[in-house]
Amino acid sequence: MSYTMDLDERAVMWLFELGIPKGLSIFIWICIPLLSVLIGATLGVLVIVWLERKISAAVQQRIGPEYVGPLGVIQALADGLKLLLKEDIIPARADKLLFTFGPALVVIPVLLSYFIVPLGQNLILANIDLGIFFWIAVSSVAPIGLLMAGYGSNNKYSFLGGLRAAAQAISYEIPLALCVLSICLLSHSLSTVDIVEQQSRFGILGWNVWRQPVGFIIFIIASLAECERLPFDLPEAEEELVAGYQTEYCGIKFGLFYVGSYLNLLVSSLLVTVLYLGGWNLSIPLNIDYTNFQISENLMVVVNNLVGLGITLAKAYLFLFLSILTRWTLPRVRMDQLLDVGWKFLLPVALGNLLLTASLQVALL
Repeated sequence: MSYTMDLDERAVMWLFELGIPKGLSIFIWICIPLLSVLIGATLGVLVIVWLERKISAAVQQRIGPEYVGPLGVIQALADGLKLLLKEDIIPARADKLLFTFGPALVVIPVLLSYFIVPLGQNLILANIDLGIFFWIAVSSVAPIGLLMAGYGSNNKYSFLGGLRAAAQAISYEIPLALCVLSICLLSHSLSTVDIVEQQSRFGILGWNVWRQPVGFIIFIIASLAECERLPFDLPEAEEELVAGYQTEYCGIKFGLFYVGSYLNLLVSSLLVTVLYLGGWNLSIPLNIDYTNFQISENLMVVVNNLVGLGITLAKAYLFLFLSILTRWTLPRVRMDQLLDVGWKFLLPVALGNLLLTASLQVALL
């Protein structure tokens, strides 16, 4: 924490020496992390949409996006601009306040989750001691936005979709949190940075996936349900509810629901990497002597951070690929099957896993 404070003070003093007033320098330094999260998350969503379209096309033996930019990489950007320019229509009898704030309440908590995700050894916006607790707290707010959107639309399909979203989120948030608590017990910390560093002691054998295989499987299943990915996309099942809570939305508000879904998928994949797959550590011993390259210390820090970022994103891609492949592999489950899996199977197994982990930790003391 002292390192972070020193870095903040040096940055503010550097801006002050450039002739910027001290108050404005502090404001600019506060806005830089916020802008970096917005820009990084936006680029992440664009990449995920392109990956989903390309992987889905490969599964179905199609080409996918090809003409809008090189290999269709800016097709998602064109779709976003199209939604941004569409007319924003609010139903006549809808609750305008709930209808308007619903999409925002879905996206904002997911964006806040990025603050505690370490992308590299020093690439984290808020290295707080209660990082995991903060993530669980803010992620539980998003279902309220879905329920507000469904109720405020004054539409039976939308309301049913909102109720399904709330029931699904509550059902799978509990086993998800229990699996994360098991990791925190093993690491003796709620800090995401401490969890990654604890896994770096024994290389690839130190990953939590080997010590918590049951929790790892439950975490993946619960994450897919939290992100409303197939086979758990019951809140927006088009054969049953038209489009669920999104039925009455159009334009950028409609797009915000999809942005929130993809942002949640990205942060879930990053947290799988941080909690179970060793984070930014390569976990393969490579003895590289940098003294022969005559690299300065500052450049070394930049290179290490870039390498850590690449390793983290490569591991996160594994979860993204699995979730996209699952969409075209498994059929959608029924609502009663969804709740049965959450309450009758995942919750007891996750609770037993937590109790077993706690018992082993007490026995080893």
